[in-house]
Amino acid sequence: MANELLKNPYHFDFLQLGEKVTEKDLETALTDQLVKFLLELGAGFAYINRQQLLVVDGEDFFIDLLFYHTRLHCYVIVELKMDHFKPEYAGKLNFYLAAVDAQLKLSQDQPSIGLLLCKKAGKLIVEYSLKNIGTPIGVSEYKLTESIPAKMKGKLPSIQQIEKGLKHKGK
Repeated sequence: MANELLKNPYHFDFLQLGEKVTEKDLETALTDQLVKFLLELGAGFAYINRQQLLVVDGEDFFIDLLFYHTRLHCYVIVELKMDHFKPEYAGKLNFYLAAVDAQLKLSQDQPSIGLLLCKKAGKLIVEYSLKNIGTPIGVSEYKLTESIPAKMKGKLPSIQQIEKGLKHKGK
């Protein structure tokens, strides 16, 4: 049913925006024309918010547009992009879906749906980007050496000595 809910493409002719428009301009125009936008999305959409704040690990993230679908009983996250689809957009939207399901979704709600609206979407790039989205992916932190190991201290030249040597060599 979610596939039937989303259509492609969406027609925003009613906004009368030029080619040189920013994402914020598009968002403002859509919310200013909310009734027309809801009609374009289709039946069952209820507007929740624009720039919906999500706080994850103490960091602020903002969803462009958040809706609730009254027939599907789920949140619908709309991300707006002013350029061609890029694979990293899928990761960001997937993050938003997980965060909304963890923070906003109630037990009686269905899993959230994401809709990425971009200027152009290469079919194969989109397919590859979404194909294994359920595949486990590990994320680990890395650290660079924060200080010189004790056994090396005093044995390496200072920055000033290196710079002086480079100047001397260049003459």
